[in-house]
This record gives sequence, C-alpha cells and structure tokens, in this order.
Amino acid sequence: MRIVVVGLRGFPDIQGGVETHCEELFPRIAKMGHEVIVVRRRNFVKENPPRPEYRGVKFKDIPSPSISGLEAAFHTALGILYAKKVRADILHVQAIGPSVMIPLARLLGLRVVMTHHGPDYDRDKWGIFAKFILRLGERFAAIGAKDIISISTVISDILKEKYKRVKRVHLIFNGITSFGETIDSTDYLDSLNLSSGKYILAVGRFVEEKRFDKLIEAYIKLHLKDYKLIIAGDTDYPTSYAHFLKTFALENEVIIPGIVKGEKLYQLYKHAALFVLPSSHEGLPITLLEAMACRQKVLVSDIPANKAVGLPEKNYFKLDDIEDMMSHIKELLNNGQTNQIYDLSKYDWDNIAKQTEAVYLAI
Repeated sequence: MRIVVVGLRGFPDIQGGVETHCEELFPRIAKMGHEVIVVRRRNFVKENPPRPEYRGVKFKDIPSPSISGLEAAFHTALGILYAKKVRADILHVQAIGPSVMIPLARLLGLRVVMTHHGPDYDRDKWGIFAKFILRLGERFAAIGAKDIISISTVISDILKEKYKRVKRVHLIFNGITSFGETIDSTDYLDSLNLSSGKYILAVGRFVEEKRFDKLIEAYIKLHLKDYKLIIAGDTDYPTSYAHFLKTFALENEVIIPGIVKGEKLYQLYKHAALFVLPSSHEGLPITLLEAMACRQKVLVSDIPANKAVGLPEKNYFKLDDIEDMMSHIKELLNNGQTNQIYDLSKYDWDNIAKQTEAVYLAI
C-alpha cells in the first residue's frame, strides 16, 4: 500500500507536536511493509543535502510560501497533486489547517484519512482569517474524510457535538516518544550549569498559547533561590511574542537553550525537579507524555486536553491563575516525592501504528 502523508512541516529534527507524532508513527508503518512518502515543506528542511528517506520513510520536498495562516493549505494542495501523480492508495492529511484542501483530494478521487490533532483555531496567534480557514478545514474533514483519527477524547467529542460525526472516527491516542538506549549521563546538564533535581522544566514552541510568560512570572514571584527555570524550545518564525519571551527570560536568568532533542532532552526530563506545561491549548500534549514516561513530577493547566490524561487533581492548576500555579509549584517541590509511575499503556507507539494500519486496511 502506498501512503502519502501531507500537512506537516516534516521530520526529523523539526519542532512541533504533529512533526513528533509523524516521526514516531510513519517509520513503524513503513516497517509493516507499506510504502510511506512524507511530503515535507522544503523551507523547514535544514539538511544539506536533503536526505531522500529516514527509517524507511521516503521524502518528497516541495517549496511552501511563508504566508502565516495559508502556508499549510498551499503546501497541502501541492502535496495532493503529487499524491495523485504517484497514484497513492491512501492520502493521510495531518491537522485541520491542511484539511481545507480535502475537497480537492476527493475531486481527484483520492481516499482520504485525516488525523485531527486539536482545534487549532483556539490558538492565540491566529487572526480572524486564519481562524476561519482552520474552522473550515475542520468542517471539510468532518464532511469529506473517509476516516478520521482523533488523538484524544476531547477531539472526538468536538466531532460528535459540532458535526454529528461519529461514523468512522477512530480514537487513537498520541504516543510517547522513545529516547532509545539512553546513557545515564548529565553532561548536557553540566554544559548548562544545571544540577540534577534543582530546576523546573518546560518544553515547547514559543507561541502565546503555551503561556511560558506566565510560568516565568510565577517563577519570579516564588523567589526560588535553590531552583533554576529552563524553557527548551523556540519559534518557527521571528515573532513579537517570541522576542518578548526571550528578552523576559534573559532578564530574569531563565535558561533558554533552544530546541532540544534526543539524549539531551532525555537528560532534561529525567533530572528535573518538576515539569510544567501552562498552555491554554493542546491536542494531546506529547511533551507531557514524554515527561511522564521519564517518571517526572508534572504540573499542567486544567484545560480539557490536559485533564483527559487523567492526572490527580494536585497536578492541575487553574489556567492563567498565576497564584494557583505558584501554590501548586511550591506543593510539588516540597513533597519530596520522586520517580513517579504512571499507567501509559495506551500511549504505546507500536500499538498506535497497528491501529492506524487497521484504519488503512478497512478503507
């Protein structure tokens, strides 16, 4: 079976939850004996020369216009034309923005599977027109996709309540990224002048809805002399918010190492005193699952996507309530408990790949 995947920026080493999802999933699909071609946005590919494949997944790199709000849609249209050209058995569309092009795919006779990663129109960064396109993409997915994969119960509920779509909607969770054979080292921590168990960690893209500025405010007010704060991540494009966040962080001695992957990221997760995710919007947060996989203490905002993970109440604080965040941070830092154990069986990537393949085979 030939599967063409569109809608993502690409992988490997490209920041983003959708990108991490695809980097874990599609090599496993390829290993099952399917031909998987991922259409990447050339301007995000940093390899020189670009690699033709990765862990059994083939790449087709196509230029994309750098137009905020429309880049994904234009690039997906080109990816759909490519899928038709190579006679794809399945076109797998990632996320609701690219789904605005599903009518084109159906017009060309392609069989469409769509993965809904979350209601992106709730993100603070989008303007009125971009939010309109995102909502339209979600509607086109609900109407036009043969099958929809929902990564959380919250998303399944949206499809049911807004569009009455329950048929051929498959709940297949996001998975936990494997860090492979990791060495119990602290060399990366040493390079950042961090001590094990003496820092608070956040990981993610530098966009408004992650609320990292709120975390910095809470950190400043807590006067945690024995703990440092590190926020690993960056932005895709220069933005006023990203500039503000970096400046705010540097002024308050918050460590900003940029995008961190692999063994270095594992070290950050494993040796943190606490992982915090203060965001206002998520689909199913992979960074939270990664922290949980490393048996880390976690604190997250009480938005539906985070609540769906099913943590104890002590691990949630009220969204945008800095005082409540501060109270929970103090409580979790002072309880002395380490090496948390979570039931993560439903987030196993091998099982997720098998479930996804079953969707393909049933079309």
